[in-house]
Amino acid sequence: MFFDDRNDFFRQRRAVLAGIAGTLLLPGIASAFEVPDQPRLIKHDYAKVRHRFRTKLLRKGPAPDKYEPLVAPPGGEQIFYRSGAGGELELAAWVSKYKRKRHAMPGVLFLHGGNAMGIGHWQLIKPYMDAGFVVLMPSVRGENGQMGNFSGFYDEVDDVLAAADRLAHLPGVDPNRLFVAGHSVGGTLTMLAAMSTHRFRAAAPMSGNPDAFRFFNRYPQDIRFDDTNKHEFEVRSALCYAQSFKCPVRVTHATEEDHFIDRTSLLVSRAGGAGIHIDAATAAGNHNSALPEQIAQSIPFFHGVAS
Repeated sequence: MFFDDRNDFFRQRRAVLAGIAGTLLLPGIASAFEVPDQPRLIKHDYAKVRHRFRTKLLRKGPAPDKYEPLVAPPGGEQIFYRSGAGGELELAAWVSKYKRKRHAMPGVLFLHGGNAMGIGHWQLIKPYMDAGFVVLMPSVRGENGQMGNFSGFYDEVDDVLAAADRLAHLPGVDPNRLFVAGHSVGGTLTMLAAMSTHRFRAAAPMSGNPDAFRFFNRYPQDIRFDDTNKHEFEVRSALCYAQSFKCPVRVTHATEEDHFIDRTSLLVSRAGGAGIHIDAATAAGNHNSALPEQIAQSIPFFHGVAS
């Protein structure tokens, strides 16, 4: 299934399920919750909060999106990494084929959009390889028939951090020049991961949603956690922990994504107020068509930080 076909499926699925959730009270569909005008700013360090907080999943199971079998993509290899408490989860990732050079190469951890990984995602990240980066794209728990329970932007962050550790230990990769980027769902995870570790030199979230209240208000069928606990939303919201970014950040969204403008502005204001290097930009197009330009914009940003 190609990228555009996959996203047509995801849009249809979201529209159908959102319509059902809005008209029927179905078992397993989350109840209504309040979406604040401005989620509160929490000044505790997000990384430390993650050490203490455990999400309460009321429904356990796989990620919600249709998926294709995971096989090594063209120009890449399939490897595995361990995540979860005690490393009980073995998860697949794709890494670009590369030749070791005299000097170690920088690495990009790219977090795909949606809740399943596919060849279409891989095809879009070739510019990173052409620019001299080793690229690792991980699947996360519950995706593509793999181990673990989907939690929606929380336990998946542990997988992202574990995948970053795997990338850092690849032969010929410079562990001091690692970057993280992601689109849509992956863009949200990029923000949360960049708040959770000093591992990354810079982060480039693309069309990610920094406000979990808004996201799950739009997609209530994806809520697996206790939605009566406001903090469950807060620990999934970069807006609430905007002062916890641990590297420079460049946030981008598409010109046709006006719904991101106010939240992106608030994110930049909150983070910049704490002295964090963060800026925002747009790329022409919609949620999907703007992605190639967003990736292209992130490359000089990463090179500039690494120089």
